[in-house]
Amino acid sequence: MTYGDYLQLKTLLAAQKPLTKKHDEHLFIIIHHVQELWLNLMAHELNAAIDFIERDQLPPAFKSMARMTRILEQMISAWNVLSTMTPSDYLEFRNELGQSSGFQSFQYRMVEFRLGAKDPKMLLPHRHDTENYERLKAALEAPSLYDVALMLLKRRGFAIPDDIVNRDFSVRHVFSDAVRDAWLKVYRNSKENFEVYELAEELVDLEDWFQQWRFRHMKTVERIIGFKRGTGGSSGVAFLKSALDHSFFPELWAVRTEL
Repeated sequence: MTYGDYLQLKTLLAAQKPLTKKHDEHLFIIIHHVQELWLNLMAHELNAAIDFIERDQLPPAFKSMARMTRILEQMISAWNVLSTMTPSDYLEFRNELGQSSGFQSFQYRMVEFRLGAKDPKMLLPHRHDTENYERLKAALEAPSLYDVALMLLKRRGFAIPDDIVNRDFSVRHVFSDAVRDAWLKVYRNSKENFEVYELAEELVDLEDWFQQWRFRHMKTVERIIGFKRGTGGSSGVAFLKSALDHSFFPELWAVRTEL
């Protein structure tokens, strides 16, 4: 067993197949490969965190969640590298991308679903791949990270309404005054509820970093293509900006105002 054998480096490095001889296409492919590798690890850690919370094992869930924030830090840095590519550099090979788009990333959609950004329409770009479609559909219909956190709160005696934890999980969670008040109780008695308080802060930290990654993505795209439509027909920057308006864990942000 050699280093290259263990990491399957020949397979990994053979995956960079530029369609042109333009210098910056190599950069473009590698950055997106890097992002997909990190997304793969994000999904792995998300699944672990959800499993641990469902089993009331919060310390190992905290480890997975902390790791996800460090992953997002690396993903943000990747956009900084891509931003060294100028609009002129990108236009030299952009037409060769055809209808391919980051909007079609199976792993990104999996991470969003597991975080709670549920939208059945987002299954549509994956209809051509039966295996990935079924995996996404299962994630869409399963409780998200926030859902299992609220279930844990209820198990620990906090007043989470039944219709919050027994609902159609394929629909995005909607802000609830009762959920906000439950988190408010956690924060106002943080010493007595320290483990759940730490869970709340891990969730906020995770969303904070995820939104920073989204923002850096949006600004990198704006820097390179302005407000042109994205490849694949997406609205480009406009779509990326709209995602910044949606919170995974809205009550945790509202608590800040109430304290």
